[in-house]
Amino acid sequence: MAEQKEESQRFIERGSHKGKGIAVFTSGGDSQGMNAAVRACVRMGIYLGCKVYFIREGYQGMVDGGDNIVEANWASVSSIIHRGGTVIGSARCTDFRQREGRLKAAQNLIKKGITNLVIIGGDGSLTGANLFRQEWSSLLDELLSTSRITADEKKKNGVLHIVGMVGSIDNDFCGTDMTIGTDSALHRIIEAIDAIVSTAYSHQRTFIMEVMGRHCGYLAIVAALASEADYIFIPEDPVEVNWPDALCDKLQQERNAGQRLNIIIVAEGAIDREGKPITAEDVKKVVVDKLQQDTRITVLGHVQRGGNPSAFDRVLGCRMGAEATLALMEATETSVPCVVSLDGNQAVRVPLMECVEKTKAVAQAMADKNWELAVKLRGRSFERNLETYKMLTRLKPPKNAFDADGKPVEGLRLAVMHIGAPACGMNAAVRSFVRNAIYRGDTVFGVHDGIQGLIAGNIKEMGWSDVTGWVGQGGAFLGTKRTLPEGKFKEIAARLKEFKIQGLLIIGGFEAYHACGQISDQRTNFPEFAIPMVVVPSTISNNVPGTEFSLGCDTGLNEITEICDRIRQSAQGTKRRVFVIETMGGYCGYLATLAGLAGGADAAYIFEEKFSIKDLQQDVYHMASKMAEGVQRGLILRNEKASENYNTDFIHRLYSEEGKGLFSCRQNILGHMQQGGSPTPFDRNMGTKMAAKCVDWLVAQCKQNMQPDGTVKCTGQDSACLLGIVRRQYRFTPLVDLISETNFEQRIPKKQWWLKLRPLLRILAKHDSAYEEEGMYITVEEEQRTDAIA
Repeated sequence: MAEQKEESQRFIERGSHKGKGIAVFTSGGDSQGMNAAVRACVRMGIYLGCKVYFIREGYQGMVDGGDNIVEANWASVSSIIHRGGTVIGSARCTDFRQREGRLKAAQNLIKKGITNLVIIGGDGSLTGANLFRQEWSSLLDELLSTSRITADEKKKNGVLHIVGMVGSIDNDFCGTDMTIGTDSALHRIIEAIDAIVSTAYSHQRTFIMEVMGRHCGYLAIVAALASEADYIFIPEDPVEVNWPDALCDKLQQERNAGQRLNIIIVAEGAIDREGKPITAEDVKKVVVDKLQQDTRITVLGHVQRGGNPSAFDRVLGCRMGAEATLALMEATETSVPCVVSLDGNQAVRVPLMECVEKTKAVAQAMADKNWELAVKLRGRSFERNLETYKMLTRLKPPKNAFDADGKPVEGLRLAVMHIGAPACGMNAAVRSFVRNAIYRGDTVFGVHDGIQGLIAGNIKEMGWSDVTGWVGQGGAFLGTKRTLPEGKFKEIAARLKEFKIQGLLIIGGFEAYHACGQISDQRTNFPEFAIPMVVVPSTISNNVPGTEFSLGCDTGLNEITEICDRIRQSAQGTKRRVFVIETMGGYCGYLATLAGLAGGADAAYIFEEKFSIKDLQQDVYHMASKMAEGVQRGLILRNEKASENYNTDFIHRLYSEEGKGLFSCRQNILGHMQQGGSPTPFDRNMGTKMAAKCVDWLVAQCKQNMQPDGTVKCTGQDSACLLGIVRRQYRFTPLVDLISETNFEQRIPKKQWWLKLRPLLRILAKHDSAYEEEGMYITVEEEQRTDAIA
């Protein structure tokens, strides 16, 4: 393993922090994903040799002590990753706000030898922990002076280290792109709205949904984007005082245009520009009194906090929990207390109090009625979501479109098509592309059935209302085929010329990337191909270079995770059973690895990480040792092309044979279930925003390459691009630049970010007795952020 070490890796030695006391607790409101974070803290702590404790019932348990502070072992956190809420309990605590309460808490911790705390909660909980840390020295002095601790105990426990993780469904903490529980809460909201849309459509009703968000409108905005809601009320961007007239005008116009239902989303902290609260009842009264529409209110309440955590929140909890434990072990006396946050796709450490101060600044801006500043302080993602929502919910495009300089826009002729397998989120992207382009004054053509449909002339102009209701639908309404353009360039060029296409969006997987590259390579032979072309990667396999996430992979991952939960549940009451499950992905092990992390799998076999019969044998012994200690169920994942010889049937037979007398074994091949289902909020939102960016990019390229005769002629390599998410940015990368990054034989990128999660998967899966190696290399999540929050 030593030969593989890179500058971006750190060696985590097993047992390197033997004897250190660390405790984890959850405080304030619960959120889905907290259990994943608790599990990761405990198992990473055990791996490092620490004595790990649970503090039950949050700060109250710390103050009360006794049985509330208990040592955790490896089995203590088995079978909790899929459960909502927090298994160690959470509670509001007034005692801890008083110094006497903090004295009791300090005494209880010292008696157990705990000087490292992981806090999972909101900004109030984290602020309380920081105060506790600042007072620690004086608390110890007072405890010594009253003989409640000894001088030796004071000396041994002189410094308290704290690390925070934010568990909050509201996503209201500055310094992190996503808090633990937000994604799961969005799943609950979208499930409810999707169900309500059916009954609302049947009866031509207006439904008002009240979602959580006392001080933050994130849930309301993203839910509105992901459900095509007609109107939202949020605290950061309040409606005008005359909002009843604006609301009724919009609803009436939509009904006149033939819309049968309306969805209005109200955040519980919604206000108008004067700061006056707006409730769901207020909105209902306006709609009923002014429009006489059949109107219903649904208050989701604590439903949003409940249910199983999404795959995203499970993986987020695992990554943050492990990073929090490492941060504590690496802390020194001069270390600034940090919070583990998500920055794009990186789990990073950020100074705790800077985040708290910025979070308070948002509240101050709202109190000062400085709404623009409040939205800006929430971050770029919040701002972009709000802008995109406002654009997409305009009822009709303007009669005359104008550019930023006020000049009339000459409409372009743009086309959108799919190439490759269907993936959830494709329809959301098409809807966004069509409406963004039409709003500019452009004409959009939908190409049905991929390259075959293009050659056959199956091309139709798309209108504003043609894409109504598409955002929440799975599959691909335009139809899609895997056919590549090779050998058919002449026919394709003829169709592009016939319909005078000036810009092309291709939404699909590896085939879409490959096809667009083939077409752009033929520009010298066919002038019709000298138009801007952009690919939005869309495949559950997540095997397209130039992006860290493909459209649809989040939905596919959630489908696998839910199925694994059900499969394991099916063995409830059956003594000791192991499941071997095969996932899709071609040669790309993304789904198997991330589903393994989210599902608490014991092993995940993939093509990118070679394994031998010795590895399989060791994993069988590992499973047997866990079963002997009381674990009832095991989960093994295998990517469909992980190995030609060690196939799913072989692994199933191996576990069945070696497990005789210890456990039984079953196999499942999930197949096309992974491509189905309703798109997740993540995929709906991502598809919507990516398509909007593609319109802007295509328009800019057309303007830049417009000829005097009105035709577009692109010769530069930067006019055929792929739009991907890299770190926290949307990036247009020329296709030619991606060739060197692509393994065309296996149809995967040469570098894949998620491979750095493999050591974490092993650490969280393997019982201490199963380790042969003395440590593992874990990739550093880029340079740790200790600078001020931008």
